[in-house]
Amino acid sequence: MFSGSCISLLELATGELFIPQTPRSIPRLMTVRGIISDVDSDKSKGGELDVLPPEFCEKKIIVANFLPLHAHKDVKSGKWCFSLDEDSIYLQLKDGFSSGTKVIYVGSLKVDVDTSEQDEVSQKLLEEFNCVPTFLPPDIQKKFYHGFCKQYLWPVLHYMLPMSLDHGNRFDRQLWQAYLSANKIFADKVMEVINPEVDYVWVHDYHLLILPTFLRKHFTRVKLAFFLHSPFPSSEIYRTLPVRDEILKALLNADLIGFHTFDYARHFLSCCSRMLGLDYESKRGYIGLEYFGRTVNIKILSVGVHMGRLQSVLSHPLTSMKAKEIQDQFQGKKLVLGVDDMDIFKGISLKFLALEQLLLQHPELLGELVLVQIINPARSTGKDVQETKRETYMTARRINETFGFPGYEPVIIIDRSVSIHEKTAYYYLAECCIVNAVRDGMNLIPYKYTVSRQGSPKLDEALKASSDSPRTSMLVVSEFIGCSPSLSGAIRVNPWDVEAVADALNMAITIPDSEKKLRHEKHYRYISSHDVAYWARSFLQDLELACKDHHSKHCWGIGFGLNFRILSLSPSFRKLSIDRILAAYRRTNRRAIFLDYDGTVVSRFSISKTPSPEVISVLNNLCSDPKNTVFIVSGRGKNSLSEWFSQCENLGIAAEHGYFIRWSGTSDWEIYPLFADYDWKQIAEPVMKLYTEATDGSYIEAKESALVWHHQDADPDFGSSQAKELLDHLESVLANEPVVVKRGQQIVEVKPQGVSKGLVAQKALSRMISDGKPADFVMCIGDDRSDEDMFESILNIANDSSLPAAPEIFACTVGQKPSKAKYYLDDTVDVMNLLRGLAASPSCLKPKSNVETQFSFESVV
Repeated sequence: MFSGSCISLLELATGELFIPQTPRSIPRLMTVRGIISDVDSDKSKGGELDVLPPEFCEKKIIVANFLPLHAHKDVKSGKWCFSLDEDSIYLQLKDGFSSGTKVIYVGSLKVDVDTSEQDEVSQKLLEEFNCVPTFLPPDIQKKFYHGFCKQYLWPVLHYMLPMSLDHGNRFDRQLWQAYLSANKIFADKVMEVINPEVDYVWVHDYHLLILPTFLRKHFTRVKLAFFLHSPFPSSEIYRTLPVRDEILKALLNADLIGFHTFDYARHFLSCCSRMLGLDYESKRGYIGLEYFGRTVNIKILSVGVHMGRLQSVLSHPLTSMKAKEIQDQFQGKKLVLGVDDMDIFKGISLKFLALEQLLLQHPELLGELVLVQIINPARSTGKDVQETKRETYMTARRINETFGFPGYEPVIIIDRSVSIHEKTAYYYLAECCIVNAVRDGMNLIPYKYTVSRQGSPKLDEALKASSDSPRTSMLVVSEFIGCSPSLSGAIRVNPWDVEAVADALNMAITIPDSEKKLRHEKHYRYISSHDVAYWARSFLQDLELACKDHHSKHCWGIGFGLNFRILSLSPSFRKLSIDRILAAYRRTNRRAIFLDYDGTVVSRFSISKTPSPEVISVLNNLCSDPKNTVFIVSGRGKNSLSEWFSQCENLGIAAEHGYFIRWSGTSDWEIYPLFADYDWKQIAEPVMKLYTEATDGSYIEAKESALVWHHQDADPDFGSSQAKELLDHLESVLANEPVVVKRGQQIVEVKPQGVSKGLVAQKALSRMISDGKPADFVMCIGDDRSDEDMFESILNIANDSSLPAAPEIFACTVGQKPSKAKYYLDDTVDVMNLLRGLAASPSCLKPKSNVETQFSFESVV
């Protein structure tokens, strides 16, 4: 099934990108009684797929790289056998959903299935397990998972840059294309089972970062969440990705994005700010990013363990049997446990070095202290894994040769497949668990250890332990793992500081039992109440909240390929219709036009802020019509505006947000009459200077009526933080002064009370009324927060009963964002095209030639 998104993607990829047709679609299936969906029908090839009837029950579609299944082929019968993986977090999260919720899983199997068997396997998995396998072609699977995911993306997310070929793999465009191809296949499989009107889709982890774009392209209102289980690096690391913008934009096509910790979320938000220019807001405890009219919500909540599963394992006879064997093996010894994957970030060798340091400092521990290191199988192959394994074994061998003796080895490595029952037995018996990763996502080992130390009646009975004995546990955890913030009773360490880790281990095994008990109880209360069901339930509730306004807004897909995004607007907020404003302009005779300057007629990104000859020409053409009253309303000083618009004799100018007003080039400046005392500047300016000295790239603009602190050239995060502090500081010291302190677009401004752009509009319109020429056409265009006062002012005119007739009102903001205006234009180019068209339009209703219309509005429409 080759969908339309593939074609757009081809435009984006460098080089020739081959995105294969999905290898095997699941067989036609009955999704509603009496209705058979045909996902490969001709209708589906044109874009939006057929939507199932709304009465179809709501589903939760969980999309992850691997399905929560065990699979093997029976040697005798040659048939595939499948069973649920009870330890998979994707299977366990179902406990957080309401009873009766149908859950469908989309992902790959961990085994290769021959092409001839894929249809049969797909049918079996769907019917028996509600699973939809993706069946990636072997070449794509290798490049996607072992290539781009494990050898490039995963190290970068864990702060490892490929500085040389000996330390990581550099970006490879072919591997990136395979990553896109895999994500496209996953998207196609989701499309085969989704009812976009009611279903929720929850995508997991870094393997599928691009998937939200493919899904959003087909279903503009799909209810879509993404959770990242790995760390998200700081912007200094993330910005090295050649495809950094594509990944950020793809994630922003989700409605809700989840992270384990605030640090990971903060790094993501910083990247969005620095690379995409997006600001976030926190309202009532929720963090949201405004993105083309949509609010993308950010969820911070770490995943938990499945208490029922762990307690079931603790009570299993196999666990008791293994625990008895381990107890006999290590009789009289203090057991410290480590359980880690074999990879470069788990810090296993650093852990061994800390043990070596501990034994050097405390030789009395020789023969008593044993570190058992269980090594889980590596999830990928590569020279980094081989080098890490070699270093791990060399370090362990050296320590055992130095400190060991017959019958005693301080380091024991278990490098084989270890059952969950054996692991749980080790958890139960270990006095201390150490997780020393130099960088990791969540890492649930400390949680599993804590729950296991609580024990069970059957396990206590098997080991002849008193059920009334106090439960204790001690954790030594790296401060660089996701679970560290939630374990306040753990001993947090910097894994690179070997001596500090050695001291932490010594503290963990020598601390009084009463202290161990308190720490254990604190951790156990948190872990048992914040389990995987709590995590899933909370996440889903936030997703429902994020999607509640989906059907109350109008949505349009814009952009090509990986630049695709959704423009979502309220039905009452729409793009300014050129035809409508042109018709209104022609049939009216008393027009008022108010234009902001920066960001409206001149781009904020332009280095030169002086108006171009074209701007002067268009304004002069508008002003030359006696039916028009045209104003530039700006926050800039009157001297600059006077100089720039000296050629526009009939143009009205309001400077410094209306503190100074000039009705034409030949009239004098009028000053807002209420204020002549500027003593407040002596208070505000020293405060601003303090922040300017402390914030590189900031500066103060001194106006006659106001002081403005600019931070657009400062570091985005630091500048924004300083602006908030400055706002609070100034409001405090100026509390008794007749001024207001406001934040604008990368500014903090102090100005006299009552001065606003809205007052300019009121004055101009009131003057037109007093002259016996009440406006019958009012147009106001601006892009900043200060322009909202103008919008509000002119919209109030429509309710003025003293006017003979309500005027035609066009309040228009520049850019798609929350505004009091009812219309928007995309940018300054659209604004100038509109003004050119109005300037070229005759004052009375006359037919216009097609050529002229096309010339005036071609790029706007």
